[in-house]
Amino acid sequence: MLEKFKQNQSIAYKIISNTLNNKHYAHAYLIETNNCTEGFDFALTFAKLLLCPNYNNGQTNCQNCMQCQMIDDNNFPELKIIYPDGNWIKKEQLIELQEEFNKKSIIGNKKVYIINKADKLNVNSANTILKFLEEPQEGIIALLITANRYQLLETIISRCQIISLNGQANLLKEKDAFQKIGLLITNTDEEYQEFISDETNFEKVNAILKFINYYEKNHKKVLLYMNDYWFNYFSLKENISWAILIIIYFYKDALNYKINCPVEIFNDYLEEITKIAELNQIDMLINKIKVLNENRNYLDNNANLNLLMDKIIIEMEEGGK
Repeated sequence: MLEKFKQNQSIAYKIISNTLNNKHYAHAYLIETNNCTEGFDFALTFAKLLLCPNYNNGQTNCQNCMQCQMIDDNNFPELKIIYPDGNWIKKEQLIELQEEFNKKSIIGNKKVYIINKADKLNVNSANTILKFLEEPQEGIIALLITANRYQLLETIISRCQIISLNGQANLLKEKDAFQKIGLLITNTDEEYQEFISDETNFEKVNAILKFINYYEKNHKKVLLYMNDYWFNYFSLKENISWAILIIIYFYKDALNYKINCPVEIFNDYLEEITKIAELNQIDMLINKIKVLNENRNYLDNNANLNLLMDKIIIEMEEGGK
């Protein structure tokens, strides 16, 4: 099962192989996909290996046991997969997870839960899962999947063993920046096609980049021009959510450039990425990503959108001093 990742994900492959061979399991793993299209498949394979009795008895290529077949059929009681419900992963989903996992295992001695797109945890759901991570129960293993670790709360990151996948082994490199953004902020192929076919979305992406450039040059003065640079384009909660997410990815690429790593999303905007990287130190970029991510989570709490954007600008500025 794991062999299919040996070539493209050699480092992650070695980490998982050593973990399984030594049977020294962390209670939580954060799988950072770096936009690799194999991310969920990698996590599901890891879960199968954790739960497969044959693999744990030395049969490394089991595909036919009852547990593996039930997992393939999405019918294994000791594996729970959480997906976003709409724009966010809801608190209620995680409360239900905890209630189920507090019960005794029916099959085997391990339970595994996967949170796909963990960056879509809002404030309430992030705090709910954090409590679960802070008090780990024996035999329960969490696998959190996100494209970018900086989109999660530091308190969650600190409680997980990070497995970072090779982001070069993915289809994103074949697409332009707008198409990449569409893949990252949509959940289905239908949503993706709808996003990239809407010309106004391309205009909005360019508006976001203009907003970033104006803010970086003028800092808090941008607060005087938020209608011109922001609210004329983004007035609905849903639009602001993905707009903030795009800013996060932009700053992540600026951080990549700063630390001599590949620019992943905004390859078509290297001039802009270079300018922003030059205007910021590494810790400033990390802080801005953190501020954006934490405040994006408040969108689900009926926050005043005008005040929230003011708060983001102020906190990004305070962190840059």
